[in-house]
Amino acid sequence: MTTPPEPPASPAEPAPSRPGRKLGPIAETVGSAHRVWLEPIRATYLSSGLTLSELSHRIRFAKSKLSELLRGVGLYPRWEIVLSLSTELKMPGWPLYQLWRQAALEAHKSREWVDGCSEKPTLTLTPTAPPLDHRAFRELAEADYRRYAQVFLDDDQRDTAVSDTFDILWLRWNDALSSPDIRRFAWQVLRSTVMSKTPHLDGRPELARAAFDTVALHDQTTVTGHINQLTESLELFTAMSRLPDHQLDVMVLRKLCGFTPEQASALLGIPLPAVESDERYAGIFLESVLCPPSETEGNTS
Repeated sequence: MTTPPEPPASPAEPAPSRPGRKLGPIAETVGSAHRVWLEPIRATYLSSGLTLSELSHRIRFAKSKLSELLRGVGLYPRWEIVLSLSTELKMPGWPLYQLWRQAALEAHKSREWVDGCSEKPTLTLTPTAPPLDHRAFRELAEADYRRYAQVFLDDDQRDTAVSDTFDILWLRWNDALSSPDIRRFAWQVLRSTVMSKTPHLDGRPELARAAFDTVALHDQTTVTGHINQLTESLELFTAMSRLPDHQLDVMVLRKLCGFTPEQASALLGIPLPAVESDERYAGIFLESVLCPPSETEGNTS
């Protein structure tokens, strides 16, 4: 793995205050693909200092409808209004269009509807290239991001999740550059995107597919060996899914992706001692679950 360069830290500026009613949260009914592009737009709006009234006046769209769009309420928005909003907020249009289109199809909009929303010359976008430093970061991190996503998702979902991650980063590149560590910022985007597509059980990600890809499982030569190893793997990954998020990521990178502690530290954007501590405490937890002390241990009679 090529270690992404460590950028200089920059102090984060506080978001400007604005008069009027506070924008409500994203509706719980908003799907994961819709949320992928809605969250960056909301974040950009909230950091812009504009009020809904000012934004409504500039893009000539009713304030109430604009509020609904930014909360994901009502019908899925047409590309025309999303483009107008992104232009006013100075967001790159091409990655936003890619995410908007994908979410529209997942919201069961027909291809005719999707294409009809963007067929006018004024709404048609030409593919553009992201900033040079974004492209450089992608070249360094993409292969490793794919290895992480592969643990949770099938091939198609993995590719979509990683592609979405870099589109979101493109939309929020200024935020990434001004964050304390671009690697940590990018990792949170990747993790959120992967987890939004990962099946969950009782609020924790399912790792059952990883049980079928373990080296130990492939090394077994008998049916009995396969079954026994699969059972052990399922128990292990069920226990792993109960780890805190930061410990789970470290264990996935270390034990399932094969990264060294130094590589995991660089990828996550956290200090090496933090990686080593997370791995140590995760190991203690897993051992306590998988190898509990005997009920009679320590008893004397």
